Amino acid sequence: MIDTENESRDLAALVVPCVGCLRDTGELFEPYRLLDGTGRVVEPVTVYLKDLQAAGRSAATQRSYGLDLLRWFRFLWAVDVSWDAAGRVEARDFSSWLRTIDKPARSQRTRKVSGAGRPNPVTGRPAPGVKYAARTVAHSETVLRAFYEPFQSWFV
Repeated sequence: MIDTENESRDLAALVVPCVGCLRDTGELFEPYRLLDGTGRVVEPVTVYLKDLQAAGRSAATQRSYGLDLLRWFRFLWAVDVSWDAAGRVEARDFSSWLRTIDKPARSQRTRKVSGAGRPNPVTGRPAPGVKYAARTVAHSETVLRAFYEPFQSWFV
């Protein structure tokens, strides 16, 4: 990884467009694919998700990890850094950015149905907040470490 510790990025002014997507394929051995903003498959993520599949991880786990990687790739595309050139600064900035931004808004219909702001009447759990939860940020960091682990020898 490239390490540019002293680089400064204005995270408050950063705009990260909602480009790309995690596509549900309906396929047993590749339930999800990460696509970039032009609709092309993001190959390193495909390899990673196939490894998860081979290790017996559920489709739900693959979806969760895929969504974390989608947020990461969107961030990298916004700061114009290739996934294989990303380093500690990008990881640090991503985590900082993720802690401060609002989650993408759901449709008004979904918000009205879910009763946003009120605890769940069945479970008693608090309603989801507008910011990402600390556990979501921690999960993203864990997924990124696991994603980059096989490539560590590339960056030595």
